[in-house]
Amino acid sequence: MPLDAVFLSALTEELNRTAADAHVDRIRMPERDTILLSLRTASGPSTLLLCAGTGDARLHLTRNPFENPPQPPMFCMLLRKHLVNSVLAGVEQIPGERTAVLRFSCRDLFEEGREKKLVLEMMGRYSNLILLGDDGIILDCLRRVDLTDSEKRPLLPGLRYETPPQQEGKTAFASLRDDRDFPVPEPQEEGMPADKWLIRRLSGVSPLMCREIAFAACGAIDVPVTGATAAALAAATVAASGKAAAGEQNPWILADAEGNPRDFYGFPVRQYGAAMTLHREASYSELLDRFYGERAAADRMRQKAAGLTRTVRNARDRTERKLAAQREEWQRTQDRETLRRRGDIVSANLYRMKRGDTVLRAEDFYDPEGRECEIPLDPARTPQQNASDYYRRYAKAKRAETVLAEQLEAGEKELAYLNSVLDEIGRASGEKDLAEIREELTLTGYVKEPRGKDRGRKKTDGFLRFLSSAGFEIRVGRNNLQNDELTLRRSSKNDIWLHTKSFHGSHTVISCDRGDPDETTLAEAATLAALYSEASGGSRVPVDYTRVRYVKKPNGARPGMVTYTDYRTVYVTPDRELADRLKQPR
Repeated sequence: MPLDAVFLSALTEELNRTAADAHVDRIRMPERDTILLSLRTASGPSTLLLCAGTGDARLHLTRNPFENPPQPPMFCMLLRKHLVNSVLAGVEQIPGERTAVLRFSCRDLFEEGREKKLVLEMMGRYSNLILLGDDGIILDCLRRVDLTDSEKRPLLPGLRYETPPQQEGKTAFASLRDDRDFPVPEPQEEGMPADKWLIRRLSGVSPLMCREIAFAACGAIDVPVTGATAAALAAATVAASGKAAAGEQNPWILADAEGNPRDFYGFPVRQYGAAMTLHREASYSELLDRFYGERAAADRMRQKAAGLTRTVRNARDRTERKLAAQREEWQRTQDRETLRRRGDIVSANLYRMKRGDTVLRAEDFYDPEGRECEIPLDPARTPQQNASDYYRRYAKAKRAETVLAEQLEAGEKELAYLNSVLDEIGRASGEKDLAEIREELTLTGYVKEPRGKDRGRKKTDGFLRFLSSAGFEIRVGRNNLQNDELTLRRSSKNDIWLHTKSFHGSHTVISCDRGDPDETTLAEAATLAALYSEASGGSRVPVDYTRVRYVKKPNGARPGMVTYTDYRTVYVTPDRELADRLKQPR
């Protein structure tokens, strides 16, 4: 990860300037590996984020909103007990390591001063957050590490905290001040790509920095290591180490052709050439907040939604296989008239058959030309039994056609419902949305209800709310439960209801308390209905609208499934900027 020891040194210096001596007012834990400290600084309130995630460990001031879980985890409660109302005395870095130590001035029950520390270790899958007392004893960890996990460095309450062990066989990047301090390639290392060799021999720098040093020294990142290239690498590395020691770093972010953040570092990164553009941010916190904001939110949502998505996809695939088998069976019932005709021909020719015959050759009196036909017989049955068997199979196929038609209709509805839930999951924007979708799947039997959970159904009213240009309120359901709540229980019969035609999407309602909406409001509401549907990436999306009184829910229908009449259709193009402009706070 680019947030290496070099980057962290500049980041800690910035945090000491902006967050030191701040009072801790509140502590939240929106994710299992993320802590938010609400600070009161001299310049106003701010929020310090500490993340010990596997691929996104970091700390910085943030402005991004986070949703809180219904119940705070135990580690969060412990941090509140020890650190709320304390003062952040400073942020330190363990030299050459991706470990930050936050020092807090606290007061105990007897109003005596105590210092406690919160250690953030940013080491990939070994990342951790550790609370220490003033004596260096571990009070607790985000992830406890016992002797079965690590014999050399267990992390458990009651043990003395030990810093991460130094990496053997590596030279600390921060200590390089002269070419003579630079490691010399061993014979077996000659020919190795320069960036790989630097990663192997230097500590405290990321692969990105190693590639950049190799590019600066040799003009390419994978030049083979030789005596000559080693000298050039030494000079470039010592120069970079000197700049880092002198504080000549700035927050740089790399963006692709579309402007999406792809990487970041404290020095300008040139190795990508014209494929990436460099942008200098105002601060390291703003850099990290921007870089991880959208990406981390999308990753968290994908991870949280993965289980629900897998459950719904499995149910959908199972339904599709069942429908395919039923369609095939239904198709076979369409040939049932052949069975009846064979029964008639066998009945008319009983005198010509005897037990043991395997085939009947007789005139087909249903054929206009009276041609001879061959009808298979069961040799173990009598002629009368063979005729009865054909009539029985005919009657069974006739009954099956009716039953299968009903099953196919129910299966098609179930498939449409499951596809609508997949669309909901794809548009979920937070844990609350996923919790409501999970509740919906529990009510419909696709997810088992956790033991001990309150079976009382909670009211679902977290609709998206918009205000049209003409001042009409527009509400949009975020999932099928909200769609039912909005359309069937929270809307007047005279309100305008909108939904994309032939696409899964949200129910959208225009409140008509102020009278009938104008054409602009109708167009804006239709645009929102198209945006919050599976057709959000299209253009000229058909959207139906009608009065709520004409929207009905059939008996036994799945959540969100309705029928409607007396509607008109408009064609709109989804517009995210319009939604942002009209959106009201939740």
